[in-house]
Amino acid sequence: MSESDPSNRTVAAAIEFAVHVRPGGHRSAVEGSHDGALAVRVTAPATEGRANHAVERLVADSFGVPCYDVKVVAGRTSKGKRVRIIGDTAVLTARLTALLGHDPV
Repeated sequence: MSESDPSNRTVAAAIEFAVHVRPGGHRSAVEGSHDGALAVRVTAPATEGRANHAVERLVADSFGVPCYDVKVVAGRTSKGKRVRIIGDTAVLTARLTALLGHDPV
């Protein structure tokens, strides 16, 4: 297989985890754990995807990664979401553990 072969590509490593969102708060913050999920509060309302974008920005800031490396991949219309972050999985998992206050399940 040559390097120009389209089936030969590098795929970035990522972690995926549950997030419990409380939209419409007075401030945006990571609040620890809620039933095993990362609990976050965002000021954006839960309308027209604004809370999802706020969650992506807050998670990116909390993990020290660019916003484009964070994506809500499930639960776009519910408080329970799944978020994917592209990056060094060991570093990201350690940061998630610190934010949750325990090892991720």
